[in-house]
Amino acid sequence: MKRLRFKPDKALGERLIKEARLAREKAKQLPPGKEREGLLRKAHEADIVARIDEWLNSPGLKPPI
Repeated sequence: MKRLRFKPDKALGERLIKEARLAREKAKQLPPGKEREGLLRKAHEADIVARIDEWLNSPGLKPPI
């Protein structure tokens, strides 16, 4: 069976930043509540993962000994 491969058109960090921005924009349109808080949490988590990805891919990162 041939495996389907996916080649992303953008880097992970870029996709996460876009996802966070879209979640924040959608949250602004909602009244305070669980759905809005969920979108804001999702945006915050995407920002954190984007920062971790940036750190892991930085040239100054040294492998553990």
